[in-house]
Formats: sequence, C-alpha cells, structure tokens
Amino acid sequence: MRTLRVLGAAGSALLLTLTAAATSAATAETTVSAAPAPAPPPAPKPQITEAQVAQAVARLDGTVREMMRRTGVPGVSVAVVHDDKVVHLKGFGVRRVGESAAVDPDTVFQVASLSKPISSTVVAGALTSPDQWDRRTTLPGFALKDPWVTDHVTTADLFSHRSGLPDHAGDLLEDLGYDRAYILDHLRHVPLAPFRASYAYTNFGLTAAAEAVARAKGTSWQKLSEDTLFRPAGMTRTSTEFSAFAHAPDRAATHVRDPDGTWSPRSVRDPDAQAPAGGVSSTARDLSRWMRLQLSGGTLDGKRIVPADTLARTHVPEIVSQPPSAPAGRAGFYGLGWNVSYDDAGRLRLSHSGAFSLGANTNTTLLPLERLGIVVLTNGAPVGLADAVALDFFDVAEHGKASTDWLTLAGSLYAQMDGAGRSPTDYAKPPASPRPARDSAAYTGTYDNPYYGPLTVTADASGALTLALGPKPLRFPLTHYDGDVFSFPTTGENAVGRTGVTFSGGSVRVEYLDADHLGTFTRR
Repeated sequence: MRTLRVLGAAGSALLLTLTAAATSAATAETTVSAAPAPAPPPAPKPQITEAQVAQAVARLDGTVREMMRRTGVPGVSVAVVHDDKVVHLKGFGVRRVGESAAVDPDTVFQVASLSKPISSTVVAGALTSPDQWDRRTTLPGFALKDPWVTDHVTTADLFSHRSGLPDHAGDLLEDLGYDRAYILDHLRHVPLAPFRASYAYTNFGLTAAAEAVARAKGTSWQKLSEDTLFRPAGMTRTSTEFSAFAHAPDRAATHVRDPDGTWSPRSVRDPDAQAPAGGVSSTARDLSRWMRLQLSGGTLDGKRIVPADTLARTHVPEIVSQPPSAPAGRAGFYGLGWNVSYDDAGRLRLSHSGAFSLGANTNTTLLPLERLGIVVLTNGAPVGLADAVALDFFDVAEHGKASTDWLTLAGSLYAQMDGAGRSPTDYAKPPASPRPARDSAAYTGTYDNPYYGPLTVTADASGALTLALGPKPLRFPLTHYDGDVFSFPTTGENAVGRTGVTFSGGSVRVEYLDADHLGTFTRR
C-alpha cells in the first residue's frame, strides 16, 4: 500500500540544520575542554506492573471483537508477550468469508511490511559486529542514479530509508508485473533526494540491501532467513516465499471491502519481488517467539539466536521520519526496519505496521524496558483495526483505560493515505462539451520509456483504443475524456482509481506513473 511522504524538502532542511547545530556544539565542547561532562540522565525504570498487563489482557478479547464488529474484518490473530512469557495467544473470526474454518494461533497470515523488522532481525543474525551494518551495498544489477551514492550506500542506509530513493520507488513496476531483477536494475533511472538527509519509505531499497547480504553469504534470502532466524527460533510456519503461504493448509485468505461494506476474498497479493520488505507470512504463535527474542536481546529459551550488539543497532534511530508538528512536539524516527520513538517517560518504543490494499493489515508494538509486546494480524485490507488494537492495549496497560477511539483515528489515517495518490481530475465525468478525439491512427503505436519499458496502443475495428504495459503485458481499455486525453482504471496493490493518459505530439504521459517525472513515453 502506498503511504504519504511524511518528510519532504522541509524535513531535509531540518535535518541539515540539526547536523550543523551538532557540529557547532562539538566544536564548543573542544574549545572549553576543562568543563566537566554533564552526568547522563538516569535510566528510566519499568512502570507497568504485572497487574496492569493482566488488566489490559483481560480487556483485549472484547476490544478485538468490538473492532471486528465495527469494521467487518473477517479474521484476527493476536499474541501478547511479557517478561519472556506468552500471556495471550488467540484467534478470532474466520480464515475466509463464506467458510467455517476458524482463525487460530497457528493460522498463517501475510504480514506485509511487518516483514521489515523481521528481515532486519535476519540481517542482525547474519552479521558479526554492529559496524557491518555500515558496509557498502554491492549487488549485481543494482545502482542508483548518482554514481557517488551507489558507491557509498550501505545496508543501514537502505534499511532506514535514507538512500535518497523517492517514496515507494519501484512499487509500480512490481504492479505492472516486472520481477525483482528488472526492478532493482531500473532504480538507476529514479531521481534521488539528498542522500542520508531525507527519509522516504522504499520497499525495493530495503530489498536490495537484504539480497546483497544474502549474496555475500553465498545463499538465497529465503535460506538465510530460515537458517539464521526461523529454524533456530522455532518459527516453523514462517516463510519469505509466497508459495509457502499459498500452500499452507491453515492460511488466512486476504479480503477487500466491497462498496456495500461486506468483505470478499477476491484478491491475491504475490509479494515475492519485494520478499524482504513485504513477503513474509507467519502466525501469531511464531511471532510471539520472535517478540520474545527481540525483548530478550537476541536470546530465546536460554539460547543465543542473534548477537545482542547487532540486534541492538536495529533499535537505534537512523533518520528522522516525521519531524515534530509543534516546537514542543516529539519527532518520530526510523531505525533499521523499525519505527523508533520515545514516550514521555523516556522509554524506547518500537513498532511497525503492515498493509496490503489487496487484503492484509498487521501491527507489532514493543516496549523493551517493560519487556512487553503485542502482534496483531488481520486478513482484511487496512481499515485501522490492527493498529487500533495495539494502541488500545498499550493505553490500557499504561493508563488503565483507552484515552481515545483508536479505531476511528487509525481508520481515518488509512483512508487519508488511500486517497493521497488519486487524481484531482474526475475522469468518470467528462466535460459538458468535450473536444473530440482524433482518428485512432493518431494514437496507435509503440512508445518507449527507459524505466517502465514499452507501452503499446492498439485500436480495434470500431476504433476503440487499448493501452498495454508491462512484461505480460497488462491491457487497459482507454475511455475518452477530452481531446487527446483518455483514462483507464488502475489495478494492483497501488491502484489509485482512474488515471489520465495524455497524448501530445510524439509522446504519451500516463498520470499515475509520473509522480517522479518518469511517466512520459516516446513514440518509436
């Protein structure tokens, strides 16, 4: 699912200002070397008691059922861990609408972008020291538009989304059917924002880094994940391959919401191209083991699975992902596969959501100081339920009650993100007196684009136009709008409704492909 860019040019300027301020402070400290260093602030102490956790757990089932009732989401699976114990593990609802099979703790869900902190755990397990996160990413076929950035970009840069690649770079190529090799090879055409000074969420940047780590180990990403994390941690139903999810007998079908508010299992999302970023499938039981490992510094059941220091590096802020909205506000950060924040008590909070508009929404939230974590898996397109359950749980654990209607808030944010990429033009309503189109021969032919590949426009016997894109290719009948402007409904994970197609001289511009000025095709 495409998300809003939360840090643009203003955020980049803020980061540069902070860097300059830090440098000035360091210079001043050197000049006044006799001044004693201030004592570090005392480390925060655990504040949530076992009784408070029990109260939040006692409320949890009712919260899940009520949010399922309000949204209609068919199935949910939840795990809570505290003090290295699983204190709640339960499934709710059905795996597939129209069938009776119930969700249980071993039901396999697609976890979407919750894959990212799982993958950063794999990488942490494959490294021998924290500074190896800062090694250059070397992968055949992968390059960025600026050769200097290509020569300096590291695993940490790509896992923290600070490479300069724009928001969701490469995702539209995946929607068109291109494979991982093609997508990584063509990121070299994408314009870059300032390197290490701007945050933009990129599935394929992270994927490139993970693939490079696996290649350096002489293995595949799936085998590295299996050997480094899944098998040692006893995560027996977890995989990074779509085929494993598709063939799991106890799997949760993905559902989308119909216009009448009901849910249908009519979409399937194969995320193999971006497996490290969004391709993991797992269960609440398996992820309870992963949360215990995270909260125990890389150990599980007395066994060291992941080095403590390489894992701890994933929990450290690497980039400002969201600047404070007010002078007294608090910034949000991104670490290595994790959203990283600090609460009013100074406690570290780690979280990540996952969302497929084709039918999945997940959330995990950890409070390491309290050794408390929750994971929520759902088999419905994002309407805020997974995030709201986690937020409500921690609210009750910390304060004894929910401070707001988290479902309404989370749902409105997802609705806002869903509408962000839609065209300002309503192509379903042509002008009252549209200008006529030219003869179909003026539009037909093949148009080239170095990033998206060839685009072909054909006409049938009646003159109706069809646009074809992608390696398959995908075919989109064009509807006339006005003059040389047509439209078609987009499809796939990143669909944005109808988009415009404008012919001009010897070129054609596809509106929704042009966010980064890459959407113009030139006639051969």
